[in-house]
Amino acid sequence: MSRNDALRAARLKAGWRTIEQAATRLTEHGQRLLGDRHFTVSARTWRRWEGGRPGWPPEETAVVIHDALGRWPEELGFTTPPGWIRPEQHEGEQVKRRTFVSVTAAALVSGPIAPQYVDPALIDYFVQQLEGHYRADMFLGPHDLIGTVSAQYQLIDKLIRSAEGETRRGLLRAGAAYAALVGWLYQDAGDLNGSAFWRGITQEIAVRSREPHLIGYALVNQAQVRTDLGDGRAVVDLCEAVLENSSRMVPKVRIMALQQQAHGASLTGDRAAVDQLIDQADALLPRVDDDLPWGNACRRTPAYLEVQRATCYGRLGLGHEALSLWNQILTSVPETARRDRGVYLARHATAAAKAGEPDQAWEIARPAVDIAAETRSARMRRELGSLRQAMQPWQDAPVGRDLWGALAHVTEGG
Repeated sequence: MSRNDALRAARLKAGWRTIEQAATRLTEHGQRLLGDRHFTVSARTWRRWEGGRPGWPPEETAVVIHDALGRWPEELGFTTPPGWIRPEQHEGEQVKRRTFVSVTAAALVSGPIAPQYVDPALIDYFVQQLEGHYRADMFLGPHDLIGTVSAQYQLIDKLIRSAEGETRRGLLRAGAAYAALVGWLYQDAGDLNGSAFWRGITQEIAVRSREPHLIGYALVNQAQVRTDLGDGRAVVDLCEAVLENSSRMVPKVRIMALQQQAHGASLTGDRAAVDQLIDQADALLPRVDDDLPWGNACRRTPAYLEVQRATCYGRLGLGHEALSLWNQILTSVPETARRDRGVYLARHATAAAKAGEPDQAWEIARPAVDIAAETRSARMRRELGSLRQAMQPWQDAPVGRDLWGALAHVTEGG
């Protein structure tokens, strides 16, 4: 079989003596360059690149290869696809600028705005619409909703500037909930910069509303972003700040803070704290009786807290314990909760792999791959990336090859 000698020579010139070392070094370089800790190039992928039919890497991977080795893929033996144009730095900056403007446009509308009468009935209108958006998110994933929800936030922001008294405060409360949803949609789409921006807007509007429940909710939203960034200490700091004022907050917000703090504890390796915090939250569940339209996952999601526990166990590497929990949880999750079910299936499959059950992992993962392709949820792709990593010991076995082939269509980074 012929080899891609150009890539092999470039690898050796860089001091990467083995394929495994090259995959590791390129992964590390890409994570730094892209600011994406989930960017991965496996040894299996690199081995294919050095073979006779290297194919063509994803565009972001091509950029990483160029930055690391000083040459574009077509100079390294890859098969150039029709229409390939090398990315240029100034074009990249323009794309970043356009992306920033699109993310922030709905929240940064400059004034002054012509005054108008604002009917108090509009508060109920936006609240009712919000519940519909939550349901649609479960079916569609983030990309089809970001524009719609952002536009409604922009309208709320416009009305707030004219509203008075309790109408204004009611719109501020609705605006904070809409901003939080936009932040979540960006997070689910994999844009943590966009999510962090909208989490900041949520915090601002919550403070302006003078609503303690919303302020706590906004801080938990900030903690969610920090969880995805792997910053466990920051997660704990934010959640402890919420719980310091827990006497002023409804049980639902306290539950949210406790379970999110458990995620922070799992990131720092504290299994005992995970169980303690989830158990505390579980004791509060019967007391949730508010009519607030936001933050109702603890009501809407079957086995909500056990989902959090199983996720934390998976993060802690407790494969058998996580597998046992997921086996119980998935029986209660309806098919209609398609996006959430896909995320849970991916985590379930990863737990099976860590428990030494690769065939079971692949069986569990099959429907999750289809759901990821449909919803384009970056969160689900990330979970499937974790599954691929957990399946590394079987990458050359038939079950591993089947999994790698399926995941190639929905995961990033080779």
